[in-house]
This record gives sequence, structure tokens and C-alpha cells, in this order.
Amino acid sequence: SRICTSSEEKIKKALDKGEVLPTEARFDSNCITPGTDFMARLQEQLKYFVHNKLSTDKLWQNVKVYLSGHETPGEGEHKIMEFIRSENAKPGHNPNTRHCLYGLDADLIMLGLTSHEPNFSLLREEVRFGGKKSQKRITAPEETTFHLLHLSLMREYIDYEFSELKSHMGSDYDLERIIDDWILMGFLVGNDFIPHLPHLHINHDALPLLYKTYISVLPSLGGYLNENGHLNLRNFEKYMEKLSEFDREHFNEVFVDLKWFESKIGNKYLNESAGLAAEEEAGSKKSEVGAHSAEPATAEGKGALGDDEEEEDDMFETEFRQYKRTYYMTKMGVDVVSDEFLADQARCYVEGIQWILHYYYHGVQSWSWYYPYHYAPFLSDIRNISGLELTFDLGRPFMPFQQLLAVLPSASQSLLPECYRSLMTSKNSSIIEYYPVEFKTDLNGKQQEWEAVVLIPFIDEVRALAYITHGGVVLHAMNSLTCVRLSNRGAC
Repeated sequence: SRICTSSEEKIKKALDKGEVLPTEARFDSNCITPGTDFMARLQEQLKYFVHNKLSTDKLWQNVKVYLSGHETPGEGEHKIMEFIRSENAKPGHNPNTRHCLYGLDADLIMLGLTSHEPNFSLLREEVRFGGKKSQKRITAPEETTFHLLHLSLMREYIDYEFSELKSHMGSDYDLERIIDDWILMGFLVGNDFIPHLPHLHINHDALPLLYKTYISVLPSLGGYLNENGHLNLRNFEKYMEKLSEFDREHFNEVFVDLKWFESKIGNKYLNESAGLAAEEEAGSKKSEVGAHSAEPATAEGKGALGDDEEEEDDMFETEFRQYKRTYYMTKMGVDVVSDEFLADQARCYVEGIQWILHYYYHGVQSWSWYYPYHYAPFLSDIRNISGLELTFDLGRPFMPFQQLLAVLPSASQSLLPECYRSLMTSKNSSIIEYYPVEFKTDLNGKQQEWEAVVLIPFIDEVRALAYITHGGVVLHAMNSLTCVRLSNRGAC
């Protein structure tokens, strides 16, 4: 959706400038998605290329090639890591085997480190920032500058970053476990599967905060956070509890702003029922404080000053709760921020972290899982999690055409077989709501448009598949036998 929106904006700007647009059809990069005709042709070309090189190129004579194309479910880099794990598990595996993974995605660094392999490198193209738009883009391999990132060096940097812990932990310091926890901390600033935590941005020094908190907490935990892809909920809760101090520190910067504070005079809450609940909660808290402090003060001068400080603390806590309540109401559209709602937020977030860890260390734990909100909860609301029982249903991956219907916007409908297109365009389609032509985006603290939250509805898998498989075939007169056959067997 972001790609289509960006392309349409560029076309509009070009037309406004009076530029002549090219007559040939625009290349839709969404075609690089499993199930498209482009990917089917690419797969055939890759097969031909590999066969040709093995047959004619002497440098390829002793090379063993494994080609896993788009018809095999899974992200490319994760399929490669699954292959590496399976090779490592074989008897007689050489521990000095060298691995080299190509790509610019930062995920490759995380994936490579999860292997704990001593000889793992990443081949990356040089990335230049701030270049002129008119500068010619280099595409030929012989003209491209490549860099080789040795993860063994990255491991040394991580060891140095947390070297302070060695004096506190002694023989309990384990670099392999530190690396596992470093990977986990990286997920807290956002990734492909869950949104970033509020106000926790890399360009606002989020990573140093995560590391500083980790160093202060780890010696007292008696263990680590990430146990080979399995979340230690007790230790993770303690880490998050310490990290949640950031929420109050960030809000304090807002709280001391007199202009903002004066705008809140009269406690004009966004939601009246929530505001009343907050006032009642604050009132009951004051009553409890009064009941427990009935004994006369013996220290001279204790009284008015102490009452003022206490009143200011109560005001801070009340405003802090309302500040978070407003976030949930405006961002997530809830009317009342109940304890049950906050507990669900915490559970979903922790569930997401566990799914991601398992995915990176062991593979897919559930094909049907997804994070059900556009936004993440506050750090201070991720609590009471140590007793959670996290279970996942493995399910099954989408067939190629189902996958296309799940990820493509209506602007890319031409990438679908013709008999499927009306599912995302016809007013009679029961799943038309999943393909809005216009939608809102929210930068949510980010700076680049591509980082924005795309506010489109989440797809109900059960409902969508039922309609596609049964109702959609009849309702949209899928009279192409080829299309029906392909849909049933999930091939291109």
C-alpha cells in the first residue's frame, strides 16, 4: 500500500510540473510477491541460470546449489537459516564451516547472530546517504562497492558494550547469552511484526537506554531474558519494570511544561466516563493515604510542605494515567481503558515478542498469528506477565493466490489472476473492506513516510478464506477452469 501511494504521489507531482510521463506501463514492485506471474517466470529463469552455470562454467563444477523459490512458504533469509540449522544438526558437521549471507536488511545481522556460528559474514552493498537525486544509480555488479561484515567482529563489539557486567557477574557472565538478550532488545524498538513501543525511537537514543537498563538489572535476575528463543517471563517482567521508568521520565518533560499543564486545568478529560473513573481512583488513593497517616507528625515543619508534595505527586500520577488513557483512546479507538484492556495489551505484546524469538531461533511457531493492533502499549502497562501461558496454533501457510489477496492493495489487482480481481474491487464482495482505495497513515513519532503506520483493517483469516474458497468462487463466476485448478493446488 505504501508503494502504490508513493508512486501515485510521484505521478501527481510530475503532472503538476508539466512533465511528460513515459508511455510504457509502470513497473509495479509488488509483483515481487509469491504467487505472481512475475515470480513464476523468475523461478524458471533461475532454474535455467543455475543449470546453465553448472553445465558450462568451470567455477561452478563443484558447487552444490539449493534453489528454494516462491512456491515454498517462508521468507528467503529465514529459509536459508533453517537450512543452516538443519546442516548443523547433522552428524559429522564441521564446526569451522563458513557462512556468507547476502543482503542489506538489518534482520540478517540478527539472524546471523542467532546461529552463534564463529565464521559468519554478511555481504552488503555500500549505502550512501544524502546523495543527489540526479546521481546515476549503480546497478552493475562490477561497478558496485561491496562490504563484508564479519559477525565475529560484531560479537566483539557486543562483548565490549556489556563488559561492565563482567565485574558484577564474574563466572556467570556468558557472552552467548548476552548476544541472545541483545537480539531481544533490538526487537523492542520495532520490527516487521510488532510496532515500536511509544516514544522509544532509535534516533532518540532508545538503544543506549535499553542497554543501560539491562546492565543495571541483569546481575540481580539470576539468569537471562532470552533462553535460546524462549522468553524467560519472570526475568523479562523485571527488566520491563525497570525500563518502564522511561515512561514517567518522558511524561515528566510534558508535565513540567506549564503551558501544557494549564491547558489541563479543570481536568477536562477526553472521555468523561474515563475521567470520572480516574478522579474516583485518585480520590480513593487520597483516602487511603489519609487513613494510614492519621498519626500526628512529630517532625517539626512536616505538614503543609509534605501535603503540597503529596498533592503534586497525586496530580502527577492522575495526569500520567490520563495521558496514557488518551493515547489508547485516540490511537486505538477504545471508549474505556479498563484493566482487562490493559491486560490484553500486555499479553498481546509479550505474545508477539515470543513469536518473533521462536521465528528467529527455530522457525515459524504459528502461520496464523499476527499482532492485532496498529500500536503498542506503554512500557509501564506491560506488567503482571510472569504467569502468562503462551500457546500458539501452528496452522498452515496461505496458498499463493490467497497470499496475494492478503497482502496486495487494490491498486495492484492486475497482479492477480483475472478471476480473483473482483474480490477486491466489486461492491458485492464480502471482503471489499480489506482493500480501501483511500486510507490514513500516522507517522507516530517517526520521520519518514515509509515508516508511518498504515491504518487499514486487519484481515479476518477465517472469514476471508471461507469467502475466497467457497462463496467467492460462486459469487464472482470464476468460470476459468485453469484458475480454479491453480487455486485448489496452490501453485502458479
